Amino acid sequence: MAEDDITGVPAEDGVAGVLAAMGPRLRAVRERHGHTLTEASRASGVGLSTLSRVENGRRKPNLELLLHLARVYGVSLDELAGLAPAAPREAPRPVPRRPADGKAVLPLTRYVGGLHAHKHVLPATDDPPSRPRQVSHEGYEWLCVLSGRLWLALGEHDLVLTAGEVAEFDTRTPHGVANTGPGGPAEYLIMFGPQGERLRPRVRPTAD
Repeated sequence: MAEDDITGVPAEDGVAGVLAAMGPRLRAVRERHGHTLTEASRASGVGLSTLSRVENGRRKPNLELLLHLARVYGVSLDELAGLAPAAPREAPRPVPRRPADGKAVLPLTRYVGGLHAHKHVLPATDDPPSRPRQVSHEGYEWLCVLSGRLWLALGEHDLVLTAGEVAEFDTRTPHGVANTGPGGPAEYLIMFGPQGERLRPRVRPTAD
């Protein structure tokens, strides 16, 4: 596949920002359509390592790659670039992210460039879970547990978060999550800034 990036337009026209947010955007679109990296690679013909580097922001996508992915995901190039909202749906529904573990992801924002939100649901497990598989990538994440008990492996630290508890961290730190066991599903919200965007409190709680 050709190595040339989509360039030639001055950065001040917004192209640099679009390209910088492209990796997290492609990952979010893939997850919304229920594809694993391996499945997307096989369906599109894009090498697994290439697709992984693009999603992690270590390589800028070229036009040929975007055309292949747009066909596989059934979306327009404008949607992949964040220049148009996702196609309207009859009703938002959780979409399995990885059929093997039953995880579901419900996008809560139309535009997936910049700060965006998802709701995640991890089903209960019959067996004690192993330590979550960790990943790292550019960005900043704010996570809030809605129900259940969530195991957050953050670098060398292990935390069990319950309903109402919040964690925020730089996603360059290796991280992963898992349901703690058979007590029921774990539901949580994620706000993710692919370029390090963070939530900005305007009003802070007063001391008692």
